[in-house]
This record gives sequence, structure tokens and C-alpha cells, in this order.
Amino acid sequence: MRTLARVPATLTLVVLLLVAGVVWQGLWQPFEDSATFDVVAYGLPALSEGRWWTPVTGTFFVDQPWVYIFTIASFAGMAYLEVRRGSRVALAYFAIGQLFAVLASALFLLVFSMTPWPWAQEQALALDVGASGGTMACIAAAVGLFVQPWRVRAWLVLLGFVVVALLFWGTLADLEHAFAVALVLFADRSLRIQRTTIREQRLIAFVVSLTLGAIAVLTVLTPTDGVFGHTAPVDGPWLDAALDAAVALVFANGLRRGRRWAWGWTVGYAILNVVVAVLLVVLLLWGGGDVQSTTGDFSVTIATSFLWLLFLIYLLWVRRAFRAKRKAGLGEPPMPTVDDVKEQLRQHGGGTLSWMTTWEGNDYARTSGGIVAYQRRSGVAIVLADPLGPEASRPGSVAEFIDAAERAGLIPCFFSAGAATRAAVPSGWRSLVVADDTIVDLPGLQFTGKRWNSVRSSLNRAGREEMTFRMTRLADEPWGIQQQLRAISEMWVGDKGLPEMGFTLGTLEEAKDPEVRIALAISPRGDVDGFLSWLPVYGGGGRVRGYTLDLMRRREGGFAPVMEYLIGASARHFSDEGAEILSLSGAPLTHEYPADAGPIAELTDKLAEILEPVYGFRSLHRFKEKFHPRYETMYLLFRDEADLTRIAAGLTRAFLPDATIRQFASAGLELMRGDRD
Repeated sequence: MRTLARVPATLTLVVLLLVAGVVWQGLWQPFEDSATFDVVAYGLPALSEGRWWTPVTGTFFVDQPWVYIFTIASFAGMAYLEVRRGSRVALAYFAIGQLFAVLASALFLLVFSMTPWPWAQEQALALDVGASGGTMACIAAAVGLFVQPWRVRAWLVLLGFVVVALLFWGTLADLEHAFAVALVLFADRSLRIQRTTIREQRLIAFVVSLTLGAIAVLTVLTPTDGVFGHTAPVDGPWLDAALDAAVALVFANGLRRGRRWAWGWTVGYAILNVVVAVLLVVLLLWGGGDVQSTTGDFSVTIATSFLWLLFLIYLLWVRRAFRAKRKAGLGEPPMPTVDDVKEQLRQHGGGTLSWMTTWEGNDYARTSGGIVAYQRRSGVAIVLADPLGPEASRPGSVAEFIDAAERAGLIPCFFSAGAATRAAVPSGWRSLVVADDTIVDLPGLQFTGKRWNSVRSSLNRAGREEMTFRMTRLADEPWGIQQQLRAISEMWVGDKGLPEMGFTLGTLEEAKDPEVRIALAISPRGDVDGFLSWLPVYGGGGRVRGYTLDLMRRREGGFAPVMEYLIGASARHFSDEGAEILSLSGAPLTHEYPADAGPIAELTDKLAEILEPVYGFRSLHRFKEKFHPRYETMYLLFRDEADLTRIAAGLTRAFLPDATIRQFASAGLELMRGDRD
């Protein structure tokens, strides 16, 4: 009710429309067959005969009962406009748009009906009713209020709709829609394609290419009656339709990726369409009366070629967006090595996840001020953590990487990035919370007081049971200990339906790095009951300021509170060495959103509930709370929602590069069983 109270003007017009439908019975029988239709309907004949009131009266009637569904739905644009800009503005757009659409259409048909144009002569005799001119103007004005890049996308969809409808179905209403939208387009000037990004220019080309292919097939299967003439169903140019559809399927994805070859072939085919149309028109003007019968459907060919001409102009205009090379490296030469990355970390420091950028599987892009580590997955360039280098260089590194990725036809995004990188991405980028980094501050850490009971108890119990804690490096341990660690890890992985994960989750291979520390819990019998791996966190100047928890593995049947014991003992050990922080890594899907977070919080809670039986994110979060950490939010940064499906596919492949379809299916069944449980 509160929402309805905000759109009184829209509701009033809808009610008037329904009242007229009840009084004149248009809700259940065709109004165009009634005697009243000629009195209230607008159009060139009505104005020519002096029925000046018809542009107003015709607004509140609908010609067919089923059209009420679409007419009332079209008022959604006015409602949105009224909520955003108020009732007076919404009414002004509706009234001016409706009157302009009716009068401009009448004037247009008055002029062109004097020419040999059959379509103009036919529509000059037509009458129409309905509020669609006003509602289309409101929809166009509402589109102008969208945030970028959705504003440009919505404008192109709206313009595509009115142009295609006019070219191929060409009723008087379609002409009125075109004039209403054109009025707002030129009055508001909210469509600024020249300001779009390279990615957006490619996306527009991709959508237009697919649309042209779909139109080619649709016009063969359905009748048309547009500005170039009439066609019957299944009576069109099959060869043209097949070629257009083939171009759309073969070249569209190449256009989306910015490939030069796709641009060149599409431009060539567009030129071919335009040349064919020009030749047909020339033959017709020179007396080729049989042109239509010998070349297929003349009217559809001309209309389609007109669309290809517009597409050709656009492709030539944004030609610089199509220079991407397959598998092109990103960044400035020379390409950085792992040693360069480690040197950057030692010299300038990094975040709690930065050491993961040294792992196998990452590529590196050199910027003017630093290095960006990323993985190329499913057409997405996924940056891991924050750019490396001096803090002041981060905005420049972010901007340079985004530009390089887009020019290479990749979707850029930043995964597990911090607040500083979030502030450095372009305005308009979106962010999603992917985890909360759990950080324990080590200076002055004492396991005293009631809140440390569980940790203190595990340390005391370990002493009573003569457990041994050892901080070491994997390469320094004897073969027997290494084999125990491998056996524990393989047993843990064997219980999972999917292979061991990667990207931000290390394995024993990554633990072999001499800068990675290993914490062991050894029983009196010499068995390893559990172990942890700790990644270094550099603070600049070659100083290690802390460590990040990576591997957590325990032996079945071993010391029960081994994880609490290992983390507590590690915290003491690193504190004695002078370390400042201990990161227990991110806690996915456990972020505490504010009360007004809305759908994002609901989606996160649902995902956490579904995945809990398999991955135990909430259980892990509760375990980490025993160490009373502070939280630093980690984000997924991306351009807009249109990229999310590709990013999801890319992240899935980054975490599970070796997983098979069968393993994914098995994991899905396990999730479903867990959800039912």
C-alpha cells in the first residue's frame, strides 16, 4: 500500500482506462467494432474531419480486450518515473509524449501519403486508440534514470524494439511509439554511447549481431507488414535468413571478445547486405518489376539491409574496440616472474593473502607501479587479492590492469580484495562481500580470562598428554614425518566428492616453499596428530609482520582439540618472534550484514545453509571465534551484474581446475542431500 500511495497519477490513469473499458464494454468485446470508436479514435482521418478532441479521448480506450494486459503493464515505466521524479513530471512526460506521438504521426503521414509510398498511404487512413504513446515516453524517460551501464543497454533495447517493430510490423501504433521515444531521446539526451567502455562497445555489437540473426529467422516464419511492404509466413528469403543466422552464431562471440577477425568478417558481411539492397533498389527504379519474385522477399531484404547499414556504421565507429589478440599477455613488458613477485612482497609488503600470488597457476601483469597477479579462466581475468607494489601505486595498477584486460577481450574482476582496492576501482563498479579475514593481533596476547577457556584448556590438556609442538619447515622434516603429513592430507581429500581445491587454498606442494612454516602436533608415540601451514605476511623492508593460516589437517582418532592447540601454540611462538598479526584466513558466507542489506544478505544466508553440510563454513567461523579475532572484509569487485555468470564460471574453474563433470554432478547431489537433511 505504501508503494501504491507513491504513484497516484499512474493509478488514476489506469483507473480511468478501466472505467472506460467497463462503461463502453471494451474489456470484454473489441472496442474497434463499436460505433463509438470513430468518434473518439485519433489519427489523420479524424483530424482532417475536424475531430480535434480525439488525441485526448482516444487515450483512454483500448481496441481489443487482450491489449489491456500490455497497456496496463506499460504503465510500469510511468510508475517508476513518478517514484523517482514526482507526479507532476510523470504526468508531463505522459501528456506531452502522447500528444506529440499522435500529432507528429499524423503530420508525417499527411506529408508522405502524397508520395507513391504504399505503406504511408495505407496508414494515413488508419485510426487508433490507446495510451501507448504516453507510456512509451515515460518508459524512455525512466530508462534515462538508470545507472550506467544499464542506461545505455536499456536505451538500445528500447530503440531496437521501436525500430524493428516499425520496419517489420509498421502499424500506426508502431509509428507513434517511435515518435514518442525519439522525443524523449532528443529532449533528455541521456543516451551517450561515446562514453561507453570498450567492454560495453563489444557487448552492444554482440547483442546486435544475435538480434539480427534472430530477426532474420523470425521474419521468415511470421508475417510482416512494415514500412517496406507485406510478407506472408514461410515465404521469405531463406538464403538470407540462413546466412544472417550463421553470421550471428559464428561471429557474435568473437565480437564479444573483441577479436579483430570477427569484426572484419562482420563488417564485410554488413557491406554485402547493403550493396545487395542498393542493387535491388536500383533494379526496381529502372523498371525491374520482377525483382521481388526473383530475389526472394524484397521488403524483408530492404528492411534487414537497413538494420545492417546501421550496424555497419556502429562497427566502423567503435573499430578501436576490436583489437584483442588471442592469449595476449597483459601488462607492460617484460613479463614478471615469481621471483619478481616475491621481491615486490619483501620490498613493499602485502596483504594476508598476497603470498598466494606466488603459487603455480597465476599469471602476472606488470604495471607502471607494481605487479598484478591474476588467473585467466573462462574468459575472465581474476585478480587474486590486492595489486603488489607501493601503496600509492595501487590506483594506477588497478586502472592499467582493467584497461589491459578489456582490450584483451577478458572480463576483469578482483577476488578477495581489500578496502583500499575497492576504493581504487572505477566509480560504478560493484562489490560483493566474499569473506571476512579473521585477524588475531599478537602483541600483548595472553590466553587469560574466561573467554580464552577453550584455547587454554587445549594447551593444558596437551601438556598433560605429553603432546609436542614443533614449528618447522616441510623440507627440514625427515621422510617419515613428511609421509605422515601426506597420508593425513590424502585421507582428508579422499572424503570429498571433488578434487583438492586451489587458487586461495594451498596443498602440500605449496607448503614445500622454504618461507612457509609448518606447525606440528606430535603424540608421545611419534605420530603426527595434526598440522598447520603458515604463509608469510610481509610488511615491507624484508620484514615478516605476520602469518596466514592455510592448511589445517588432523589425523582421525588423534588428539581431540588438536586444532585449538596448534593455533594457540603457533600464536605464542610467532608472538615471541616479534610478529604482529596472525590471520586465520577468510570465513566465507558468514559476513554479518546490516539490517537493511536486503537480497544480498538473504542470498548469503541461503548459500551458507545449503553448503554447510558439505563445507561447514559456519562451523569453521564458530571455531575461529574462539580466538576472538577482529575482521577485515574481503570483496569481489566487478564491473556490473552482467559479468557475474562468467565470473562464477571462472572462479569455479580457478578453485577446481581439474574437476570433471561427473565430480561436479556428484557434489551437486551431495549438496541436495545435505539441504534435505
